[in-house]
Amino acid sequence: MLKDMRAKLDAQIVFFPTTDLERTTEFYRGVLGLPLVLDQGVCRIFQAAKGAFLGFCRKSSVSQDSQAIITLVSDDVDGWAEDLRERGVELEKGPALNTDFQIYHAFFRDPNGYLVEIQRFEDPRWQEASEGH
Repeated sequence: MLKDMRAKLDAQIVFFPTTDLERTTEFYRGVLGLPLVLDQGVCRIFQAAKGAFLGFCRKSSVSQDSQAIITLVSDDVDGWAEDLRERGVELEKGPALNTDFQIYHAFFRDPNGYLVEIQRFEDPRWQEASEGH
């Protein structure tokens, strides 16, 4: 039954609250280059990859006690890190190999304080898993 349910899903969106929707838009659209696919006034949705979206909604206050990590997957972690530095984004952790999870990744914060990770899988099983097999 679960396999049949997944076949009915077309996309995925994760929504995050923000007190500054304009600054968040400038970061995700201007700095990261993600396309803004839908502006709903108080919420904006950006496309991170085919079928994968990030949404941000204006709220009057936001709790920063979340342990959420926004992970964007790319084969070019070093290129992202260099580009982010050139755009004035401070990396919290430069590109490094994490042998526990077989990933190569870097971390930085968005204007809301959310931790963002650029990650490349070194685990050969990722390709098969990401294609839904």
